[in-house]
Amino acid sequence: MKKLLLFVFVLSTFSVFAQDETEETKKFTFEGSVDAYYRTQLNASDDTPQGVASFAGQTGFAVGMANIIAGYESSNGKVGAVADLVFGPRADEATTLPNVNQLYAYWNVSESTTLTLGRFNTFLGYEVISPVGNFNYSTSYLFASGPFSHVGVKADFALSEDFSAMILVMNPTDVNDNLTGDYALGGQLGYKGQYLNLYYDSGVVLGFEIDYTGGFDVSDSFFLGINAAYQTNDDAGFYGAALYPQVSLSDSFDLGLRGEYFSLHGGTDDPSVIDLTLTGSYSIENLTIKPELRLDTWSNDEPFIDSDGMFSDNLSSFLIAAIYKF
Repeated sequence: MKKLLLFVFVLSTFSVFAQDETEETKKFTFEGSVDAYYRTQLNASDDTPQGVASFAGQTGFAVGMANIIAGYESSNGKVGAVADLVFGPRADEATTLPNVNQLYAYWNVSESTTLTLGRFNTFLGYEVISPVGNFNYSTSYLFASGPFSHVGVKADFALSEDFSAMILVMNPTDVNDNLTGDYALGGQLGYKGQYLNLYYDSGVVLGFEIDYTGGFDVSDSFFLGINAAYQTNDDAGFYGAALYPQVSLSDSFDLGLRGEYFSLHGGTDDPSVIDLTLTGSYSIENLTIKPELRLDTWSNDEPFIDSDGMFSDNLSSFLIAAIYKF
């Protein structure tokens, strides 16, 4: 009788451990970030905030956004879902659906093919909405002009160890409710971290855009990122290019520069701008401190107001941001 009771106890204990192990393989994830900053305009009064591109346009102390990402994947890795929620001024600028950055389900059809349906961030461009994914805290004109997110379906293909591809069918960019019956098509071809992206809708929002995004490890401590894009809709749009040299100076401190040229086209007097942004990145565990100096200079436009209250073609600003990732 004692042997039987001992056997039952061991069997039940093993079952509990096996159940715990099974539950652990279901891969529930929870992560996110919060960010805030202080910004001052060096050649203009802080009384009138003058934003550049998108995000980080306030003066004085300001908050960016809170980002909460919950993900779940089945124990066999076949299917899963992601809910990516955002709150704050940065979120309000980036999302047309309040507080929802991404919301999608996916199916890993095979080891090389994944289908995704829902709302997901754009595949175009070098920069992203979350400051965690960018080296510079403020964003480029190319990022601000391109789409932020899409609602639709996409298929990702791992063609080989080096090559990848993606095709997409979407509502017109950043549109959650399709009330017109128009759709957008997208495609991507990747090779060793270099991506050629295509987007097309029938003139509903963007029209046509071609975009190249990539980067190279020049050495163990030096990385060069690259972004170039051309967009046209009824013979008007934008084009530009940006370089992102970044150097690692120590285990905790990196220094990076964004040098960007951006221009509108299709008008009678198309303005262009050069954006030079120097950013430091100091990491303390999960906290990153980013001091940033930025200069924006327009060629034939005066969108800013200087310290004397006069229209100006340039604006210099300094900010320091704190980003915590959990």
